[in-house]
Amino acid sequence: MSEKKLRAERARAFRELHREGSMLVLPNVWDAGSARVVESCGATAVATSSAAVAWAHGTLDGERVGREALVRLVADIARAVRVPVTVDAEQGYAEGPGGVADTVAALVHAGAVGINLEDGAGPPEALARKIEVAKRAGGAAGVDLFVNARTDVYLRGLVPPDRAASEVLRRARLYREAGVDGLFVPGLSAPAEIEVVAREAGLPLNVMIVPGLAPAAELKRLGVRRLSAGTALAQATLGFVRQAARELLERGTYASLFADPLPYGELNELFARSPAG
Repeated sequence: MSEKKLRAERARAFRELHREGSMLVLPNVWDAGSARVVESCGATAVATSSAAVAWAHGTLDGERVGREALVRLVADIARAVRVPVTVDAEQGYAEGPGGVADTVAALVHAGAVGINLEDGAGPPEALARKIEVAKRAGGAAGVDLFVNARTDVYLRGLVPPDRAASEVLRRARLYREAGVDGLFVPGLSAPAEIEVVAREAGLPLNVMIVPGLAPAAELKRLGVRRLSAGTALAQATLGFVRQAARELLERGTYASLFADPLPYGELNELFARSPAG
């Protein structure tokens, strides 16, 4: 199968994972190794976390990795897995919509079939314009790109709490008119508010795992279609690295290292098969 046909097929598969009555669970990854391990656990798609990717590159979150490095990383992930890949593209790695088109084209050619674009603290109208451009750029690259709009209303406390749900719905209407495919609302966790947003947004709702969030089965009942781990998997992994390193350096013992490792042979075998295709 040609690369173009493979991307188109993965794009169709990824869109199907958001169908009504289903819920896509995404343990967000940061490199080809974490992506392949997550895939081997049964993930039907893999998603990057911008912060986790930044930490893996030794820098801060916030597009500091750079577009070229992100594109190389996505290409590595897409070669390592057979499932669809979606990318946290933050604000598009560009000041304006024109640059977003270049980012999308590069990510699609690297193997991405979905992206997240966020409004951050900026005006939602700016994200709406980026969504329009991203959809056109994906089509020009031969992919029905799934664009997930992340709104930071809850995460950044952009409005008073009693107005948060209505502000999310206002932005959802704007993004829906721009052609977006999904709505990501990190920080949204109250069941009653989740249910309202899921019912009224007119888009597949994506929420992010936070302490105290309802279990996946309950979220699905409330109408959630996509559940993201965000940085949680990377934080847990790096937390274990710190624990094991402290034990080794401070006490000279190794129990943590051998508590529940992936066996060398099993881990190596994950990468022994031929590249996806």
